[in-house]
Amino acid sequence: MEFFLLFCPIPDAVTVMSILKDAWQNTPRNWVGADPCGGKWEGISCYNSRVTSITLAAVGLTGELSGDISSLSELEVLDLSYNTGLSGTLPASIVNLKKLKNLKLVGCSFYGPIPELIGSLQLLESLDLNSNRFTGPIPHSIGNLSKLFLLDLSNNMLDGAIPVSSGTTSGLDMLVNANHFHLGGNQLSGTIPKELFRSNMTLIHVLLHDNNLTGSIPSTLGLVQTLEAVRFEGNSLTGPVPPNLNNLTTVKTLILSNNKFTGPVPNLTGMAYLSYLDLSNNIFDASDFPSSFSNLRALTTLMMENTGLEGPIPPTLFDLPSLQTLILRNNQLNGTLDIARSSSSQREAIDMRNNLISSYSETPEQRNNVDVILVGNPVCERTEATEHYCTVHQAISSFLLPCTSDQISSPNSKFSYPYTGVLFFRPPFLESRNATYYQRPVEESLMRSFKNSSLPVDSVYVNCPTNDSLGNLESNVSVFPSGQNHFNTTTISKIGFVLNRQTIENPDIFGPSQFKGAAYPYFDGNPTESNKLSIIGSIIGAAAGGASFLLILLLAGVYAYRQKKSRERATYLDLKNSDRVPQLKGARCFSFDEITKSTNNFSEANHIGSGGYGMVYRGMLRTGQLIAIKRCRQGSVQGGLEFNAEIEVLSRVHHKNVVNLVGFCFERGEQMLIYEFVRNGSLRDSLSGLSGIWLDWRRRLKVALDAARGLAYLHELVNPRIIHRDVKSANILLDECLNAKVGDFGLSKPMDNSELILASTQVKGTMGYIDPEYQETLLLTEKSDVYGFGVVLLELVSGRKPLERGKYLVAEVSRSLDRKKDLYSLHELLDPSIGLDTKPKGLDKIVDLAMKCVQEKGSDRPTMGEVVKEIENILHLAGLNPNAEAESTSASFEEASQDEFPPSLKEEELSLS
Repeated sequence: MEFFLLFCPIPDAVTVMSILKDAWQNTPRNWVGADPCGGKWEGISCYNSRVTSITLAAVGLTGELSGDISSLSELEVLDLSYNTGLSGTLPASIVNLKKLKNLKLVGCSFYGPIPELIGSLQLLESLDLNSNRFTGPIPHSIGNLSKLFLLDLSNNMLDGAIPVSSGTTSGLDMLVNANHFHLGGNQLSGTIPKELFRSNMTLIHVLLHDNNLTGSIPSTLGLVQTLEAVRFEGNSLTGPVPPNLNNLTTVKTLILSNNKFTGPVPNLTGMAYLSYLDLSNNIFDASDFPSSFSNLRALTTLMMENTGLEGPIPPTLFDLPSLQTLILRNNQLNGTLDIARSSSSQREAIDMRNNLISSYSETPEQRNNVDVILVGNPVCERTEATEHYCTVHQAISSFLLPCTSDQISSPNSKFSYPYTGVLFFRPPFLESRNATYYQRPVEESLMRSFKNSSLPVDSVYVNCPTNDSLGNLESNVSVFPSGQNHFNTTTISKIGFVLNRQTIENPDIFGPSQFKGAAYPYFDGNPTESNKLSIIGSIIGAAAGGASFLLILLLAGVYAYRQKKSRERATYLDLKNSDRVPQLKGARCFSFDEITKSTNNFSEANHIGSGGYGMVYRGMLRTGQLIAIKRCRQGSVQGGLEFNAEIEVLSRVHHKNVVNLVGFCFERGEQMLIYEFVRNGSLRDSLSGLSGIWLDWRRRLKVALDAARGLAYLHELVNPRIIHRDVKSANILLDECLNAKVGDFGLSKPMDNSELILASTQVKGTMGYIDPEYQETLLLTEKSDVYGFGVVLLELVSGRKPLERGKYLVAEVSRSLDRKKDLYSLHELLDPSIGLDTKPKGLDKIVDLAMKCVQEKGSDRPTMGEVVKEIENILHLAGLNPNAEAESTSASFEEASQDEFPPSLKEEELSLS
């Protein structure tokens, strides 16, 4: 019996890998046979027939991680990142992998607590559990990992205090060899312990942003001389900023925004390498602009929005050689803004909205090289103030067509399968700067990182940038291989590591970034069975059997391209000549030459927006009518019949409160929709102060009524009736008389008159406005629009966005009403610019109507027709005539209402040659 116990066999690699294979779906296609080492299974590395590495990032695995993996006693690397189908809890037996050095589970769906004994993995160098759903506290035992280089627990749901050592327990303060503390995006609470930081630490990144931390920044942070990036934004930290942060001479990025810091603005003169500084939205003592900032010679970005700054801006600030972005809005800065001495060779952006600047000075060259916004300053209040710095040019709302990045050839024209995903990073945002501004610097920086890591990457393509709810920029990323047409699992793992640790080197953009990878089905140079049809269709089966794979695809691509062009030409002829041409009412077919001339050959000056569908341009017809042209990019062009059908639907829409379709263009492979140009931007622009147009309470009521009438028209009078499906303040546009018009029908659905509910296969819309019943049941009704309109009403009352910092406006108002009952005590939720001291008439009824519109069940919500009647009644109570017509021009409107509304800013006239 003793002999048996001594030689009782441990499960070998064959047995364990067989168990794992049975527990997972979508394993690599070459996982055949019984021996993972002899069979050279994809993603498996061995030594002496023992599995030493499992690297299966982004292969599309689903299932759970079996506890049997603990029997792989020689395992050093376990990387299952970017497999969103992997879920379940992290098995406690994982702590038996005593030789494990790298544990990477980024972007999966694991949940539950992190095993308390994770600290027994004494050889662990990288613990990367980013972007899962782990809950509970951070285990104290992590402090025992003396070799740990990277600790990344960000973007989970971890709570409790940050653990530090005391007595017999260990803590994070013992990780003196760690370079990275990434703990942001959780629910950590309590104070930042002073014991967390020591002078012998080698930390480079301390990222504690977007938690629930309170108390002050411990002065011990100033002892860590190796720091390069510090992010504490999005907490509830208080007290003064410790003066010894000035000792952190190697810090390049310091973000302390959106806290409750008090005391003086910190003196950071000693931070000689500081490039990115954001102190916005704190409660610093009112003071003059710190002259010490003029000594920060490496500074490229300074953000101090809403920080109590007073007095003039010292001209010496513009002596800084690298300064590119200056955001100082919502302060009390005054005097002259003189940037004439600026020596920066980069394009600059200065946003000083809502200050007390009385004059502005710049050189003629700077007019073309510096974006300055002074809306809301005395310098723009003079009637003759029509300067470029007194307006904010913002793209009009646009179609939300799908943004694709499924190309299978690199920008260098080499056929290859890219690795794709979404990259999140935090640049200094200015609304005047198009998101595509950041595209090239990101691509260049990523390529430098890949080359420094000796990765076989040919090129990087970044597209479709949008803003997320936490203030990050998210962009689709495609990484193309070099030397062959696909990546292997090891390279995919390394690419993901670089993307998740990326510090964007361009000084106008901040890292580290966060990356969420997609499944990569091409590890052997061929798509998986589930992807074949979507990529090459039936081309391979029809091709000559003896030709090489690459030649087949190249020939197929040429054939498909010619067929596509042939179909487009045929469809164009159909549109021009056939009996199937829609009977359009008022919408006309424009030639490509007409649109080219109206936009001055699609000049950059007339480019006013972009999105996944393509570009938006402003133009002027020969009649003098201003138009907005939505030009779909070549890759997203619909078939002619679908385009024809969409035009037919839109051509039936004719209402003063709905943006009018002027016409279309379908020529030379182009697909364009032409709308009337709505001068004063969106309701969202006005509520945020972006457009410089102020809406008082009565004007907000009139905007609400206009928008409600437009939606009621779509629901009840159009044939076929239309569900808008993307009702939001950004899709409610204001004309020159501030009449509201519902726009953007990119997601609209016609309603069958006999059946109001349409089954949908995918939820469409914008986060914060999406009907929860539609989201749950996938059944779309006109009540989904009613829900979105209710959110818009809450925006009109509060001035807030529907989703900020992960908090939904509907839920916040609902909780506050349940708690306080009295509407007029909810000052923190009401927009002070509507004059709360006078208790605007009908405010309580508008809030009540909004809450009816956002009821959980659609059957409990009113129809848009009922909403119109209720708002009309509220307008009567406010002393307004709901049927009064607006004045014919913006000038007459202002003249008639100048005691009620401030002068609106003039739209800059088009200059077309």
